[in-house]
Amino acid sequence: MNKLPSEAIVFAEQLKNSKFSSNVEVLICPPYTALSEVTKVLKGSNIQVGAQNMHWETKGAFTGEISGEFLLDLGCQYVILGHSERRQLFAESDEIVNKKMLSALKLGLKPILCVGELLAERESNQTFNVIKRQIDGGLVNIASLDKVVIAYEPVWAIGTGKTATPEQADEVHAYIRQSISDKYIKDTASQLRILYGGSVTPENVDNLMAKENIDGALVGGASLKLDAFLRLINFQSK
Repeated sequence: MNKLPSEAIVFAEQLKNSKFSSNVEVLICPPYTALSEVTKVLKGSNIQVGAQNMHWETKGAFTGEISGEFLLDLGCQYVILGHSERRQLFAESDEIVNKKMLSALKLGLKPILCVGELLAERESNQTFNVIKRQIDGGLVNIASLDKVVIAYEPVWAIGTGKTATPEQADEVHAYIRQSISDKYIKDTASQLRILYGGSVTPENVDNLMAKENIDGALVGGASLKLDAFLRLINFQSK
């Protein structure tokens, strides 16, 4: 819940006119109120647009909700689903997340499925159990992962200034890839993009992106300032 529509337009225009590697896929997910104008600004560019959430129904008496059909009509390609804030603050269960996943895929949107553990769950060695439950629950009745992206975001590292070490993050990413390999064909797991989200900053992005199983970042606060976001996009690979 950041950036007024007017602010988002300026940010999108500046981002569009910035230089970054063509090898990096860039996606921004503004608030609903800015989606219409931002998609217009970025039309014809190589910067993609997504939404932060959606309802599983396409239309109906769901006051205050946003349909995936609405997002498609605006020009969105992606939608973030199951973000930790949706799970923690709005009590979204794995079942609800799965209904949204199924709806998004049916409509042709590419869902970014977020998974991650609480601090208490990590300290009690429940990380892998939590991740497996969220992945299995989110992917019920989904036969193909061709259009699915997974984002690992340890809840204890979001907006806290704490960051999982590159080794901790890579360990969970490797577990996710193995879990996918066990459930789907191995080639799917190797091609699956797994993002890391959890206080990603210009200071730590290089070390995170150097890890074998980290394919990208789901960025929060550091994406709100253009200079910081561009530094993340132009990370230094090792």
